[in-house]
Amino acid sequence: MADIREVKHLPAKYYKDILSTVAKERKPSPIRSFLPLEKTPGVISLLFGKPNASTFPFTSLSFSARSPADPTHESTLTIDGAELEAGLQYGDTAGFKPLLDWIFGLQEAFHGRRRGEGWRISMGSGSQDLIYKAVNAMVNPGDSVLIESPVYAGVIPMFHALHCNQIGIFPTIFLPPCFLNLLSTLFLLNRGGNGCARHSLLLFALHPRTVAYGQAETKSSVHRSLWDFIILEDDPYFYLYYGKEPRYPSYFTLELEEPEVGRVLRFDSLSKILSAGIRIGFASGPEALLNAIDQHTATSNLQTSSLTQAIAYKLLDSWGYEGFKTHTERVSEFYRQKRDVFENAMKKHLTGLAEWSSPEAGMFFWLKLLLSDNQGEGEGDSEIAIKTKAFEKGVLALPGTHFLPNGRATPYVRASFSTTGEEDVDRAVRRLREAILEARAEGAILEH
Repeated sequence: MADIREVKHLPAKYYKDILSTVAKERKPSPIRSFLPLEKTPGVISLLFGKPNASTFPFTSLSFSARSPADPTHESTLTIDGAELEAGLQYGDTAGFKPLLDWIFGLQEAFHGRRRGEGWRISMGSGSQDLIYKAVNAMVNPGDSVLIESPVYAGVIPMFHALHCNQIGIFPTIFLPPCFLNLLSTLFLLNRGGNGCARHSLLLFALHPRTVAYGQAETKSSVHRSLWDFIILEDDPYFYLYYGKEPRYPSYFTLELEEPEVGRVLRFDSLSKILSAGIRIGFASGPEALLNAIDQHTATSNLQTSSLTQAIAYKLLDSWGYEGFKTHTERVSEFYRQKRDVFENAMKKHLTGLAEWSSPEAGMFFWLKLLLSDNQGEGEGDSEIAIKTKAFEKGVLALPGTHFLPNGRATPYVRASFSTTGEEDVDRAVRRLREAILEARAEGAILEH
């Protein structure tokens, strides 16, 4: 890995034209902008309306957690004293400092990224919270946006609300050379069923904003306009990888091969590996973009919960990085076994009626329903078969149209295998088979 002193990063002025009008016009929180000054030695602060900690009823919080190495063994962890006081009080907008420091070490361990390279971390109430704020920080109403297709369904409404021109792309032609080898692998996985399961890439053409779908441009001007981009790397299943080959490197890692870093804004989540309800995610990327996200946070929800961050830190600190790695490997193996159970049921009931590739991470299958015998590659519409026929037979899944920026008809479906027991898996897939057969029968009648 390159030494920190050899890593150049883009200057702050690079991001001026990338930030949205809202981000540029948003004023700093008049209180929170002064908050760091409270830590100045000798300063007596009359600034913040913090409730007096002596009035809080909590004096100690204890919880039990399974050992990463041996799930049958539990240990009890206690938060009290100064740790609890910090967890019960207002905190820094960017996050709980002990947890931020721990995450910095995590990003170095898994992505080779170190302090001093022009990036930092901000915590959010889940990665969805941070993605929403990033979109608002960089996209103006009516902008044209390049988006991987299919993509995580949760981001598409963000662009609809901004009336964006959403352009679904296979983006290898737009990216710098060092990303191309990885993309050829990722999009092979995407076609085979893993794209929605393990890695969602959003690619924004943000500078200049005149790039639009169908607009006539010279080759050179398109190249210039697409070179100034930011990649939003949403990777919530990074720690749920169970493939046989080594895990694919992240864009956050790969950009170290570029002459300058600073074009990747990465989103991670603790939801899938610690607790979904704890609502903790974190963004890693250029300081200028994280500053814009923090300003949004400061004027909306002030900060991510100090208490949940303190709880997460207490657990992670007790494990250490090796313990964390052991835990994620055990969780990944759990989902590999769940995948195998679901795939066996599909082989039993859906052979000849659906196509899929076995996922290597995450909790989902991305399968193509064969709704007719002469169905072409892009033909068919899974929505009716899933929303009506499958539901009537007692099974729910998500039609693939919701993962496409343009919302077109598609034969694909996303099915989750994370929580369903083996007997219910067999029952659900059998019901899906019945729905497909009924849809095929109706299609055959219409053809005649």
